[in-house]
Amino acid sequence: MDTPVDHQSAAGSASWHSLSVEETLRRLDTSTGNGLDAAEAQSRLQKSGPNRLPAGKKSGPLKRFLSQLNNILVYILLGAGFVKLMLGLWVDAAVIFGVVVLNTLLGFIQEGKAEKALDSIRNMLSAEARTVRGGEPRMIPAEELVPGDVVLLESGDKVPADLRLTEVKNLRTEEAALTGESVPADKTTDPVSEKATVGDRENMAFSGTLVVAGRAAGVVVATGSETELGRINQMLASVSPLETPLLRQITKFGYVISAAIGVVCVLIFAYGKWVKGMDFISLFQAVVAIAVSVIPEGLPALITITLAVGVQRMARRNAIIRRLPAVETLGSVSRICSDKTGTLTLMQMMVVSAATSESEFQITGNGYASEGEVTQDGKPADTNDPVLALMGRVSALCNDAELFQSEGAWKVEGDPTEGALYPFASKLGIDREVERKTYPRVDVIPFESEHKFMATLNRSGDGSEFLLVKGAPEVILEHCDRQETRDGKGAPLDRARFAQTADKLAGQGERVLALAWLASPGVTAGRLSAAELPKNLVLLGLIGLLDPPRKEAIEAVKECQGGGIRVTMITGDHKITAAAIARMLGIGDGTTAISGAEIDAMEAGTLQERVQQVDVFARASPEHKLRLVKAMQANRQIVAMTGDGVNDAPALKKADIGIAMGIKGTEVTKEAAQMILADDNFASIAAAVKEGRTVYNNIEKAILYVLPTNVAQALVIAVAIFFGFTMPITATQILWVNMVTSVALGLVVSFEPHEPDVMTRRPRAVGRPILTGFGVWRVFFVGLALLAYTLWAFFWMRGQGASDQLARTAAVNAITIGQVFYLLNSRYLIDSSLSLRAHLANRYLPLGIGAVVLLQILFTYAPPLQRLFGTEAIPARAWPWLFFGGAVFFLVVETEKLIIRSSRSLRNTVTTAEAGT
Repeated sequence: MDTPVDHQSAAGSASWHSLSVEETLRRLDTSTGNGLDAAEAQSRLQKSGPNRLPAGKKSGPLKRFLSQLNNILVYILLGAGFVKLMLGLWVDAAVIFGVVVLNTLLGFIQEGKAEKALDSIRNMLSAEARTVRGGEPRMIPAEELVPGDVVLLESGDKVPADLRLTEVKNLRTEEAALTGESVPADKTTDPVSEKATVGDRENMAFSGTLVVAGRAAGVVVATGSETELGRINQMLASVSPLETPLLRQITKFGYVISAAIGVVCVLIFAYGKWVKGMDFISLFQAVVAIAVSVIPEGLPALITITLAVGVQRMARRNAIIRRLPAVETLGSVSRICSDKTGTLTLMQMMVVSAATSESEFQITGNGYASEGEVTQDGKPADTNDPVLALMGRVSALCNDAELFQSEGAWKVEGDPTEGALYPFASKLGIDREVERKTYPRVDVIPFESEHKFMATLNRSGDGSEFLLVKGAPEVILEHCDRQETRDGKGAPLDRARFAQTADKLAGQGERVLALAWLASPGVTAGRLSAAELPKNLVLLGLIGLLDPPRKEAIEAVKECQGGGIRVTMITGDHKITAAAIARMLGIGDGTTAISGAEIDAMEAGTLQERVQQVDVFARASPEHKLRLVKAMQANRQIVAMTGDGVNDAPALKKADIGIAMGIKGTEVTKEAAQMILADDNFASIAAAVKEGRTVYNNIEKAILYVLPTNVAQALVIAVAIFFGFTMPITATQILWVNMVTSVALGLVVSFEPHEPDVMTRRPRAVGRPILTGFGVWRVFFVGLALLAYTLWAFFWMRGQGASDQLARTAAVNAITIGQVFYLLNSRYLIDSSLSLRAHLANRYLPLGIGAVVLLQILFTYAPPLQRLFGTEAIPARAWPWLFFGGAVFFLVVETEKLIIRSSRSLRNTVTTAEAGT
């Protein structure tokens, strides 16, 4: 015997699928008859370790909790809270610290949920394995499997490790979670190309997949983290989720605000101290008041609430958000990468084509449902066609699958391809139960991969028998010498025509079956065998099956493309099938597709260039999907990745937003995703994108609403310092305006409905700042207008002989009235707000304004608040003038919007700035 090798090293490095069975056994120093003996198995277990996925290192609860504080917005909030403590404002400080703790707890809980993704993969492993040890079959814990073990498989087993198959009897495994293929994979023992992707390794059975038919024996070639499932686990653990566009922009925005506050405070302090000669304490209090006024304390709360409102709206559209910032990310998406099977398609096989010797037909429908019709040249076909009727009978009787409804969904027991034949028969007016009773089966040749057909012998009521056959076209054609015709006379077989038709259907991505029959075959019931199948069968025709695209997905793809979002298909299925489905969906150019093998041959730069031109990728492994997502992100695209299988999980985690299927998706995929589609419907993504865009618009509106007030407050104090007059507003009054009226009115913005053109705009550019150049202009323009209005109110009251307290009360009310009017301005960025209809869509608008009116009455007239904030009751005669000033302020802002709308160049400049292009 050859010198033993390091079996674990060999298992981790060899391309077992490209080796013969004999070479595999030689390298692993084992045999199919005896397997490993107990001592050798134990020795290898010491070297290879248990057959389980490593748990990995987890951060402790305290570290995870504290990591949530590492955010510039939290720093700003904490800074504001400590300033308020220095001012003795305990209640305000408590509110701010409460917001920090709440946000931290939410992040902590969500991060804990994310770690369950790896646990979900570990739970996919089999618990026990049927092995051959020392020549005897025995059940052992799957964790004890080692490279070289011989494992026996049969229908219903979960594959316990990666196996190189050595013996196969009609074996089929369900590999959709790994490969994305919608039908079980037929297995053989023959070697395949070394470059074959996972889906093409027909001589391998992979850990975590399910045996749906047949039996087999295989030798273990990889265990634990060395398996395909283990590699996905490693990728998932190593992929760092990206920050969302909003978090990136908020972080940058927070640094800019912090730097601006520091610079302004230093300059004003220096001016007041060395130019104006103000005393240190009063100057320090004034500078602190400026810092407090500029810090947008209410903004984090407004952003969180706006996102939460988006979560509720999306839930009503069957989109469940697992991580709050993902709401806004959807609004930024410029490319959606979708898995094909179960996402864009129904994950239900369906007969879509039929061809007889005289006609070709198309079949409509919706997966396994019996609704639909057979058409010819776009018109309903004659279902009384005797050839079609015979094809329906073969479909109903030469069939071992069971099709039934469970909890409102169609289920198949057996081969999905066979399950798809029942609705085809139903569309031809054939009832399978009636057919079974009328023509009972008396013998059968079950389908096996060795002979690639199934045949049944059935008997009619008069005692006559007939043979029904279905299978691979090349096999069935070899057993036929005639073809059925409508007149029942038959004709010599036109083999070339049917071969050409089969190639055409296969070129459309369809799985092709040939159907044949033979009346009075002259075979004896009970003695029917594959070797004795007659060679004079009569060919009925061909049928083409496909996992069809969802009807609503076609519309959703079109809507996304209309909004400037590219839709890309990344699937583990075959290139021809992928291109055919993509063509039906309107994805890509209808012909171009790139395979996983081609992706392997590309350098990162080449792939980055190719993904800009191609939208269909086939035979993609988990590594390919991950590379594709990275290449698209390198092109500065915001990428959403949808999927349902374990093979999608690493790419979902790496994408800017991962979207999992809620019904057919694995737990691994759901835990790796930021969003789950409750109805597995791609169309729900378009609805979620619409909500996401609205959320971003509302966040931008909230920022453009809150910041002008902060700027105006800071300018009021700065102007007072520069010109040496009494402060028109105090620090505590600033806090009142910021934390009460700004938030109460700002909340209204969170509930703004969709704007009519929200899904026709281009996606925002990746580098677009949250506050654009136009946004900066709007903030300072409105801030200066609000400053003028506030100073006018203050000095007007002083001119009426009012005390400083009364004048300040009027100034606070003026700035609040200005905010109410500016809220009406803010409904639209540049469109007019000068209509009642423009303000009826948001039912929370009157509630917000009513709440502010009530709060300001209390602020102005309630004695406890008068003492706390240093206010006085405003005489009734002053109110009309204050509201008049607010109306003038409103019209000033509307005039600015009118000027922009009236100038094409200005409007284009604003539109370009808002898009970030």
